[in-house]
Amino acid sequence: MATNGSKLRTRLAQGRIVIAPGVYDMISARIADRMGFDALYMTGYGTVASHLGLPDAGLASYTDMVGRVDTMCSGTTTPLVADADTGYGGLLNVRHTVRGYEKAGAAAVQIEDQEMPKKCGHTTGRRVVPLEDMVAKVRVAVEARGDPDTLIVARTDARTSLGLDEALRRAEAYARAGADLIFVESPESEEELVRIGRAMKGALLVANVVQSGARTPEIPAPQLEEMGFALAIYPSLPHKVVAHALRETYRYLQDNKTAIGLPLPLFSSPEMHALMGFEDVWEFEKRCDTAAGAAP
Repeated sequence: MATNGSKLRTRLAQGRIVIAPGVYDMISARIADRMGFDALYMTGYGTVASHLGLPDAGLASYTDMVGRVDTMCSGTTTPLVADADTGYGGLLNVRHTVRGYEKAGAAAVQIEDQEMPKKCGHTTGRRVVPLEDMVAKVRVAVEARGDPDTLIVARTDARTSLGLDEALRRAEAYARAGADLIFVESPESEEELVRIGRAMKGALLVANVVQSGARTPEIPAPQLEEMGFALAIYPSLPHKVVAHALRETYRYLQDNKTAIGLPLPLFSSPEMHALMGFEDVWEFEKRCDTAAGAAP
């Protein structure tokens, strides 16, 4: 039986870019799972924000995050690419993280070369560890997986503080160390995206597509494919949309003392019940009631 890792690996080998929407809780994960995407992306920023109400600044622990991976994978069938920050420590931590994320159901595990505590990739002040330290992490991550089809994503945050040349040097080193996908975070122009694609020709490249105020210009996925990218992730899109909708909804309720006339579309109650799986609950209760009534 094919694993989600093998499904994603096979899909990436087809040469057409994979679009992976961000998911950050089980409502977003359930909705995205039913849409027919080839992969989902568990965003660290959104998951930490929704689970802990904190910034993505190294404050969430491995335990916090592996629990979210397990919950998302248990409630979905689409391959999940899961953000694992720096691996939550040194080499032993990286091994533990990869094994834990894989056991929880992740199809791909992403680790990055930031110093701890890490910061969100589109914020300032990020610092990276020595290249050799991250190469060792990548090698440990590759060796730690139990299923050879589980993908290892290696991300470098060197562009912002050390420049694109250094970021590309690291990307090449991480690819040689065995990473399956290479993620150069925060390129700052369309020309830089083109250069990454040319420099890393043949590698499976990740593009981080961030809306509204990001360091990287937003480029449509077909154009990213032409540039040489294999996976386009949209980590911040869902929680930004939801945050805006919630703010407008609460403001309308506060101002009007009612939700009648709210100028935003809503899920109906039946739609929400279906999304959360109430049909199974009702069917179970019906069977149990029938069995109880038939008992002597």
